[in-house]
Amino acid sequence: MWRAIPGGVTAPQGYRAGAVRAGLKPSGALDLTLIYSETPAVAAGAFTTSQMRAACVTYCQQQLQTGQPVRAIVCNAGQANAATGPQGWQDVCTTAAAFAQALGIAAHEVLVASTGVIGRLIPMEKLLGAIPALLAVTTQEGGDLAAQGILTTDLVPKTVALESTGLHPPIRVGGIAKGSGMIHPNMATLLAFLTCDAPVAAPLWRRLVQEAVAVSFNQITVDGDTSTNDMCLALANGAAGGPPIQPEDPAAATLAAMLTEACTQLAKKVARDGEGATCLIEVCVRGTDTDAAARTIARTVSGSLLVKAAVFGRDPNWGRIAAAVGRAGVPFHPEDLAIDLGPIPLMRGGQPLPFDREAGRAYLHSDPVVIHIQVGQGPGVGYAWGCDLSYDYVRINAEYTT
Repeated sequence: MWRAIPGGVTAPQGYRAGAVRAGLKPSGALDLTLIYSETPAVAAGAFTTSQMRAACVTYCQQQLQTGQPVRAIVCNAGQANAATGPQGWQDVCTTAAAFAQALGIAAHEVLVASTGVIGRLIPMEKLLGAIPALLAVTTQEGGDLAAQGILTTDLVPKTVALESTGLHPPIRVGGIAKGSGMIHPNMATLLAFLTCDAPVAAPLWRRLVQEAVAVSFNQITVDGDTSTNDMCLALANGAAGGPPIQPEDPAAATLAAMLTEACTQLAKKVARDGEGATCLIEVCVRGTDTDAAARTIARTVSGSLLVKAAVFGRDPNWGRIAAAVGRAGVPFHPEDLAIDLGPIPLMRGGQPLPFDREAGRAYLHSDPVVIHIQVGQGPGVGYAWGCDLSYDYVRINAEYTT
């Protein structure tokens, strides 16, 4: 149905991207990023549910509500521009207007994202002064630069690109993401930017983005904390050509699957790169009445601090898994509960099974660690992803601003 290709957000046709060192980060790393569509694109987004939203989140929400096309996404790293009052809002507007003027487009065609320390204003003179240099490195080969430019405490860039294999003309989906700490469902704590060259109507694109986010970014957790700046922005510019994709077209199903796969790959990379993490945890739940119920249980288990700590300690303590399932808020019969740690059965019919603890300990050195849970015979299936909880998580966050 599709194949992996290089390029990230610049793999789809008609996109350019780049990043520069504007001096926004004390480290001197890349910190200002631009993703640009050569033609107007339909846009969709998902945003943090926090009441303490950063100015850029409110700005992008308002812009997307107008339904107008979008051409550019600008992201600064180093300052969250959250809890910064009227000046923070003005800085977002100034950023959009300045990039619009430099690109020769309308201000409403520019979306703005920020990541970094909460309560810090953006050094606007540095940001604005870096625009010419950023435009100079914004190219069709700039996807990897863009992936690096949005990072904060991340250890590795996160990028994906897919090309359909059964459509003519083919379509492509690309994406980048950042996130390592303050990661929890309800848009998690991350930034994700997706590009697509399929011709698709705005209502269909918005629905597909929301559905993809629900089973990917909203199913990861690192530490249970939701941030102020979470957003996923997705552009589709139609540069691949062909007739507009309609909901009933086979191409719509392919596009939905590609978008979900791209989001899922990025979400898993975020969870694996959790601050201090040594492995990815994948939880699969089956047997509920609905997929949503299964996702709720999976999210609860992957977010359990006790489960995460047990995985880090290579302790096959299945009781912590069972306890997390029980408090997820989804009704089930305890006598139906089954749990497997990878290939090792731990529980059947709500009763423990004898198992080789050393084999369990050895399996917990795997990456990923996969936990299978069955709670009944219903059709519901859900996945969630997290990471183990290590000593380094405390160190990283204890020293975050010092």
